[in-house]
Amino acid sequence: MAKRASGILSALGVLGVGVCRLLLGATFVFSGYVKAIDPLGTQYKIDDYLGAIGLEGVMPGYVTIAASVLLAALEFSLGIFMLLAIRRRQVSRIILIFMTLMTLITVWLAVGNPIPDCGCFGDAIHLTNWQTLGKNIVLLAAAAVVARWPLKMVRFISRPNQWIAINYTILFIIISSLWSLYHLPQFDFRPYHVGVNIKKDMEIPPGAKQPKFKTTYILEKNGVRKEFDENNYPFNDTAWVLKDPDKDVKTVEIEKGYEPPIHDFSITDAATGEDITQNVITAKGYTFLLIAPYLEKADDSNFGDIDQIYEYAEENGYHFYGITASDGEGINHWRDITGAEYPFYITDGTTLQTIIRSNPGMLLLKNGTIIRKWSHNDLPSADQINGRLEKLEIGHPDNDTTPKKAARIVVWFILPLALLIIADRLWAWTKWVKEKETSNKLYQLINKKKMRKKIVAGNWKMNMNLQDGVALAKEINETLKADKPNCGVIICTPFIHLASVAQVLDQDVVALGAENCADKEKGAYTGEVSAEMVKSTGAQYVILGHSERRQYYHETAEILKDKVQLALKNGLKVIFCCGETLEEREANKQNEVVKAELDGSVFNLSAEEWKNIVLAYEPIWAIGTGKTATADQAEEMLAYIRSIVADKYGKEAADDTTILYGGSCKPGNAPELFAKPNIDGGLIGGASLKAADFKGIIDAWKK
Repeated sequence: MAKRASGILSALGVLGVGVCRLLLGATFVFSGYVKAIDPLGTQYKIDDYLGAIGLEGVMPGYVTIAASVLLAALEFSLGIFMLLAIRRRQVSRIILIFMTLMTLITVWLAVGNPIPDCGCFGDAIHLTNWQTLGKNIVLLAAAAVVARWPLKMVRFISRPNQWIAINYTILFIIISSLWSLYHLPQFDFRPYHVGVNIKKDMEIPPGAKQPKFKTTYILEKNGVRKEFDENNYPFNDTAWVLKDPDKDVKTVEIEKGYEPPIHDFSITDAATGEDITQNVITAKGYTFLLIAPYLEKADDSNFGDIDQIYEYAEENGYHFYGITASDGEGINHWRDITGAEYPFYITDGTTLQTIIRSNPGMLLLKNGTIIRKWSHNDLPSADQINGRLEKLEIGHPDNDTTPKKAARIVVWFILPLALLIIADRLWAWTKWVKEKETSNKLYQLINKKKMRKKIVAGNWKMNMNLQDGVALAKEINETLKADKPNCGVIICTPFIHLASVAQVLDQDVVALGAENCADKEKGAYTGEVSAEMVKSTGAQYVILGHSERRQYYHETAEILKDKVQLALKNGLKVIFCCGETLEEREANKQNEVVKAELDGSVFNLSAEEWKNIVLAYEPIWAIGTGKTATADQAEEMLAYIRSIVADKYGKEAADDTTILYGGSCKPGNAPELFAKPNIDGGLIGGASLKAADFKGIIDAWKK
């Protein structure tokens, strides 16, 4: 008893450490990655921190950008190492130290509020300083747990192979940062991303929550000064006097209202003081915006490309605006070194840094919507602007969608790591197996006995319209995903359901099959559905030889033989039915009938083809009649069927062949039937049309 309790506590300990490990790893990976793909944004945040402690401008730009890249690489790498349990002791201690420092910093942020947003998740997720403190306290507790019990983390990669993952992870994240620094962030979480209509995102929708303000007044009476607000202002006592309206009246926001995604965008003509924002964002057609937050620090190496785009815009009647936060001196300096002739207008520098992570960078608007963004290193070449934008690729939205970008990450990082893990686990398993084979005779004995696949297959027959069928399939799928079965599960549906049902099934849990297929490959056979068509829907199985097909549609052994061949040719596994009528059983001809059905349609197959056959014995007299063959009767027939399979293909093939019972199997009799040594499951008719009944039969394998 004590040993069992100790085992339970140990399992709970592993689970608790695993949860903490997952929480820390996922958070560090996400936090590190969003920083890594926006190194300039991370640099701006580092500058904010330096400014908050009075060190603004002390660190050179190359130091802060290097710090940005290294901080992101550290977080991302620690997260991956934690998830994969790489260098468990060292990594858990480093994360504990890191989280201790971060928690202390966020205490300062929460109490003093020197910076409104800590920047822990870049621009992807914005948290208040108090929210960040709460998050860090939770992560600190998790870090303490894994640092205390690091060896309870299960490894995914063996220690001798961990160096591969370590170096690949560090290389990947640093290259990602440098790529984003040279080009633009791979994912743009800011309000000014491609596809945004600036004017629309500046609007406050009708009925949106309005901010609330409170105004206080300091009044004086007989030398006494007192503060009043709108609720207690002494309107009836004129002796109270407001001495200084500029100093003694204060209005503060006490409750925030709706703030549109873009709320800080404005463009001013410095020469006239005119606000031209609306002119820019409501302009019809195409508009080029050269964004240069600070011209004094802007990269002038590609000024020729900028001039070329400006001349192109002039020639084709497109708008072109230079936008900067620099003053006249900075603008003149830029013009002196580049010969720029395009006009410059003024916008807040922080806003410009938010718009694009490049100094300078360029936006292309179409009817006020951002359709392209370029770093100064990627400006369109002369070949790309050799005609009207309406007809050019760059005149249309960039088709490099988020799913495509995510797919690249999968291909370049996640997939290689997954392959490494799989290869490592296979290597470790092989090593373990070899050790067991040489040291454990019991293992060798068990290994000789192969377990046949157990299957419960539902045959819906001609029931359920499409909507009801999809709903039932979804219910069965969700039920079995929540409570994993101990056997293979298949649902065989009418043809019209197949493609739709395939979309809602996890076929690792519930496989899909058809109830029939044609005996012709293709051609003018109105109403028929070929094996190729069945396979194309996503189905893996097909039922052939069912007694109802034999009886009502006069399918002969020769027809079924052709169907089986075509099904196998198209990659389908066949559930082949055989069985006798009541008259044949009463005449004691059941063995003769079943053998003839198998001889005529499937015993012509090669040994290799036979591996894709599942047999289903269906006493016809027990289908849909409420009658059921006794468990002993069913076992007797399935044992006979296995014996004739052994005669044809050998004992090993017979032992590997799954044979199902298909005669009015229900939750009540399934445990007794499935307990028989030769019954490997059931082909279920009416009971498969109700998820609860079907699940009850499936659960018989757990008893």
